[in-house]
Order: sequence, then C-alpha cells, then structure tokens
Amino acid sequence: MSAFTSFSSLTSAFASLVGQLADLVQPVFQEGATAVAIILFTALVRLAVLPLSRAAARGQKARARLAPQLATLRERHSRHPERLQQAVLELHAKEKVSPLSGLLPSLMQAPAFFLLYQVFTGDGLGGELFGAPLGGRWLEALGGGGVFGAAGLVYLGLFAVVGAVATFTSVRTRRQLAASAQPGPAGQPGLPGMGVVAKVVPLLSFATLVTVAVVPLAAALYVVTSTVWSAVERVVLYRDMPAAGALATAG
Repeated sequence: MSAFTSFSSLTSAFASLVGQLADLVQPVFQEGATAVAIILFTALVRLAVLPLSRAAARGQKARARLAPQLATLRERHSRHPERLQQAVLELHAKEKVSPLSGLLPSLMQAPAFFLLYQVFTGDGLGGELFGAPLGGRWLEALGGGGVFGAAGLVYLGLFAVVGAVATFTSVRTRRQLAASAQPGPAGQPGLPGMGVVAKVVPLLSFATLVTVAVVPLAAALYVVTSTVWSAVERVVLYRDMPAAGALATAG
C-alpha cells in the first residue's frame, strides 16, 4: 500500500510540474500550453541525462579502441566461453570501460516516459494540440474526424517528423555499419557479425512510428521530441566514430 501511495504521490508531483510549465507558457501558447510544456519537459529530461549520453559515447569509442584486443581474446579462448568472458571483463576493468554505459541514458529516461503515460492515461492533465486531446490516441482521432480531421492532421504531422528522422537515421546507420563491415587495413576482417547487424539495426528507427500510433498524444509528443533530440545528439557525439554511433542508434 505504501508503494502505491508513493507512486501516486510521484505521479501527482509530475502532473504538477507539467502544469506549472504550462502556466508559464500559457500567455503565449494559449490552448497549446500543456503540449509545449511537455516538449519543454522532454528537453529538461534530455539535458539532465546529457552527461550520461556523453559518457556512453566515450564508452563506445573506448570499446572500439579495444576491438583488436577483443578479437585476439575471442580467437585465443574460442573453445572456452568462460575464460573468454573473464578475459573480456578483466580487459574492460583494466581500461575502465563499462559495457553498460550505453544503456544508462535510456534507463534514465524510462521513468519519465512511464509517468507521463500514467498521468495522461488517467486524465491527470487536460489540454490539446490543435484540437487533438493530449489524452487521446490515433485510433480515436481517426474515429472522430478521420485521417484529415483536426486531430488526424496532428498525428500526420507527428508521423511525418518521425518518418523523416527515422529515414535519416536509418540511411546514416546503414552506411556506417556497412563501412564497419568492410575489411580493415592489411586485409584484416571487419567487425564480426556486422553484415547481419547492418540489415536489422537500421530498421529499428521506424519502431517509433508504432509507439506514436498507440500511446496517448502527450506521451507521443515526448517520444517525438526525444527522438529528434537523439538524432541530433548522435550526429554530434558520434561524428568521429561511425560504427559506435550506428550501434548506439539501437539503444
């Protein structure tokens, strides 16, 4: 019971924070104030986890630097998986590289997304975006006015943004992974398994379209804003390391 009470208190505090942001921008954005508040909140969350994202980028670069040594370890301990695992852990510890660093930014954002989903699913906040209720979903928008109704057009706009970002990310990722799969200098083989990865990872960018279609519009705004932020962030943080930046796209 105490855990449920704590969760309810946290949800209420979250709704209050978004409400306060909406009050700040209400004189300018009027009915769209809550939607703008969600976008601002998303930016605050991404700014808060930016140090973790930068640490994840450094970790990816460090792991790429260790790739030749890892390849040697895999060859040396190919018949002894336990020894290989221990050797990899020792190498990571020696070089102070965390294999989990790339997951931290996503893990830190998950609670914010979950709380936002709960707030708007439970009608904790009101508001709309160009006539589309922030607590509504795409199927409801289709039933209310069709694809080209007021709410339907809002979703078309979100799909267009997500599709454009996903296409950019997919093309960039495909090129980066294809490059990392090519033989290296002196005839050295490319990273193992990259051929298969290069076919699958670029498609993951389009999964966001499904998320936007099924979650409440408020949560969809969070997802779209965070997706755009991630695309820009990857270009900046991984500009000098194609393979790592491509793999980070799946995170």
